[in-house]
Amino acid sequence: MEKSIITVEVNANAAIDEIWGKWTSPEHIIKWNYASDDWHCPSATNDLRVGGKFVYRMEAKDGSVGFDFLGIYDEVVVNKKISSTLGDGRTMNVSFNETNNGVKIMEAFEPESENSHEMQKAGWQMILDNFKKYAEK
Repeated sequence: MEKSIITVEVNANAAIDEIWGKWTSPEHIIKWNYASDDWHCPSATNDLRVGGKFVYRMEAKDGSVGFDFLGIYDEVVVNKKISSTLGDGRTMNVSFNETNNGVKIMEAFEPESENSHEMQKAGWQMILDNFKKYAEK
């Protein structure tokens, strides 16, 4: 059975080194990694190497719900690509492509089974849009 993949993308108007740093550094990740203003990312750890682990804590600001978004890196190509296997076994690939207008960031991931594909796509797109706003500051 073929696995489905959801893709979201954005173009961020900033230099590739700046994009990469803000995408991969925990001190930056906590400032953009949430879908809406009633959520936040209070902590992040990131061992950016093949076999390294990342853990991003995502929580509702009122403390009512939260979870760890985590995985292991399968491939890391600086300023180009990150591939990982999430804690539940799904895969995620992120590509960074320089354009005339900055950097096109594309995330492709296997959806989970609890929420609709539309809801997952919308949530991941909101986080990516948040990253764009943060990266362009």
